[in-house]
Amino acid sequence: MPVIEELLTEARRRRVFSAAAWSVGTAEQTYSRGLLGTTAWSSEFPVTEDSRWDLASVTKPVVAMAVLSLVEDGVLTLDDTIADHLPSYAGTDKAGIRIGDLLTHTSGIPGQQPLYRWARTRDDLLAAIRALPLLGPPGAQVAYSSQGFILLGLIAEAAAEATLDVLVAERVTRPAGMTSAGFGVPDPELAVATEDDPWRGRVVQGEVHDENAVVLGAPAGHAGLFGTLGDLEALGRTLCARGCGAAGRVLSDAGHAAMIEPRTDHLTLRRTLGWQGVDPVDSVAGDLIGARGYGHLGFTGTSVWVDPDRGSYVVLLTNRVHPTRQNPAIGRVRRAVNNAGFALTSR
Repeated sequence: MPVIEELLTEARRRRVFSAAAWSVGTAEQTYSRGLLGTTAWSSEFPVTEDSRWDLASVTKPVVAMAVLSLVEDGVLTLDDTIADHLPSYAGTDKAGIRIGDLLTHTSGIPGQQPLYRWARTRDDLLAAIRALPLLGPPGAQVAYSSQGFILLGLIAEAAAEATLDVLVAERVTRPAGMTSAGFGVPDPELAVATEDDPWRGRVVQGEVHDENAVVLGAPAGHAGLFGTLGDLEALGRTLCARGCGAAGRVLSDAGHAAMIEPRTDHLTLRRTLGWQGVDPVDSVAGDLIGARGYGHLGFTGTSVWVDPDRGSYVVLLTNRVHPTRQNPAIGRVRRAVNNAGFALTSR
């Protein structure tokens, strides 16, 4: 049994997740790929090539790529502020926060806020974001912020005069060859189950896991994309090809280079424009990825990591929040799979 399949089979035996899929490769070659497990612990249906995985925060870098595409077209610049595109923020403490700050999680806008607990409508939730006190001045610290990416999605929509799902499809997923990726799932039976959610009172399957995204009720910049294993492979190949996808170019060479350049090395955590870099200690990217590596995690158990110097990627998709998010075992599994994957591509 190949090493990654063995690692994931053992993790499933320990009930880290009910299902997993993986792919390791370059722009031209696939070294290892596969699927295992069932769409839910209560299901006998195996995951297939058509299964849709809730990508969770892997949505963020995909939205970031759409934003950078708008930068290439002159619709946005990284120095544009929130108030430049969202007039309701004029005169607030967030008015001068730049798009670059949002992309690098240095905006100071608090993240991981369970706004859905008291904001019952889209308007209520957006008002709650506007009222959040900043953690500090923009640029002073890296503080992961889903709320910042919600605003980034709104800015992209306002600047381009198009909805986020259309922007992402036209500028990222379609040219990248991510043919099944999108906000939402056409058939819930295709979806891999996530949490037995006490807030909703049921196992979540076929709808976004992120509760704030549920309240927003529309495509959002922080979460909500679903995709197949093939979709994430296409993303990995596009990134390894410096923004050139199977059906067109997502970003120019200059845009791709700007996207993956580390921007926060003077702070405690490494971030690029929309991506997580390889942190010096306890990086979930593993031990064998190069120093310029970048990637992103999804809370549901998804991830993609790229080593630009070797031109290789490792994709891992799981439903580690099924049936509960109270399971930290995915951390070591991610590191082990990334180690095995990047070892394969460097032999």
